[in-house]
Amino acid sequence: MSEPRTEHLTADQRAALEAELAEMEGPRRKAATEAIKTAREFGDLSENFEYHAAKNEQGLLERRITILRDRLDRAVLVDEDAATDDTVSVGSKVEVEDEQGAKLEIEISSVGGVSPDSPVGRALMGAKVGEEVEIQAPSGAWRARVVSVA
Repeated sequence: MSEPRTEHLTADQRAALEAELAEMEGPRRKAATEAIKTAREFGDLSENFEYHAAKNEQGLLERRITILRDRLDRAVLVDEDAATDDTVSVGSKVEVEDEQGAKLEIEISSVGGVSPDSPVGRALMGAKVGEEVEIQAPSGAWRARVVSVA
């Protein structure tokens, strides 16, 4: 069996996941339970669309809670102060320029950005301003130059 993957997060990213988990486990879970209770009062459960929809929503909510807990359990905090201003690390906002001169802004983040484990993230991690990296994407490899790191 393989080792569980660690997930590198900044303190802000971890706080965002914890806030989402608190919302899911608190008000959203309570609302799902109330929706099921209300739908149950409509009668015959075998033909009760509202009940089945509420149970489905509850299942999706519980799955999201499980995923969030797992991510937080595997999380390793990265020291943002230790990162240099010109080297790409978790939490960096990177501007790259592709071979055609098009510029992209990318945030290296497991929360709302490009994952450090994705092809783009893996290629950029540790790169410095001015360096050229090759990104192995499913649609084919392409080259990009790191313009800036913030």
